[in-house]
Amino acid sequence: MTPTRSISAGAFGPEGARDVARSLPEEVPVAVTCNGSTQAVMMCSPTDLEDFAVGFALTEGFARREQIESVEIIELEAGIEARLWIAEEAADALGARRRASMGPVGCGLCGIDSLEQALRDLPVLGQSGSIDLADAAAAPDVLRAHQPMHDLTHAVHAAGLLMPGRGIVMAREDVGRHNALDKLIGACGRADLDMSEGAVVLTSRVSVEMVQKTVLAGCPILIAVSAPTAHAVRLADAAGVTVAAFARAGRLEAFTHPSRIDRSHIDVA
Repeated sequence: MTPTRSISAGAFGPEGARDVARSLPEEVPVAVTCNGSTQAVMMCSPTDLEDFAVGFALTEGFARREQIESVEIIELEAGIEARLWIAEEAADALGARRRASMGPVGCGLCGIDSLEQALRDLPVLGQSGSIDLADAAAAPDVLRAHQPMHDLTHAVHAAGLLMPGRGIVMAREDVGRHNALDKLIGACGRADLDMSEGAVVLTSRVSVEMVQKTVLAGCPILIAVSAPTAHAVRLADAAGVTVAAFARAGRLEAFTHPSRIDRSHIDVA
């Protein structure tokens, strides 16, 4: 399946009417299965689905990276199956969970069956890691160079991994901001990139589930172009994650653990 499609439309304005063609992103139902059992069905962009399946499995606790044995993508008439094969002990533990639902791209908590699962306990990250203020503030602009689907459609989100002194080393796009982050986490895992040494960069707001996924990926810094929610700030603070938002034009606002933002070169006098 192609990630974009050209669609005709009518453009109307003070100057009159004209026919236009727009490249729009596709979204398709993607079923994530583990050892033949469907765990979730999400609406996704049909790209980098191996990364999505691995990242989704990692952030949802289906399996650890070393327990994921293989992944295959199967196109079917009704959509796509991302088939994961995981170690037997992981599959047995997963058997007690039920997570199978269809959700819109804006929903990051589709399929959970209790309020407790929505606010699950998270590990607390250590206080290591830092990023230069100038690099952090410029990160969303740097990420723009890694968004070809956005350039074509203006309708998708992106997530990138910023490494100190190296810039954006990995990026993924999707119609869903949660999916883009899962794809990034999966891609980094498959490439053996240590996310604890860098920062996640988002084109979206910072909500609870984005903090949860960042923590479970072991990344200590989350940089976004938009605002965090109040609950996301509380969660990040407790989990030891630095949330830096409104990153643009050389500025940002650090809501939690600001010591990771290196401002040593700035004259504060």
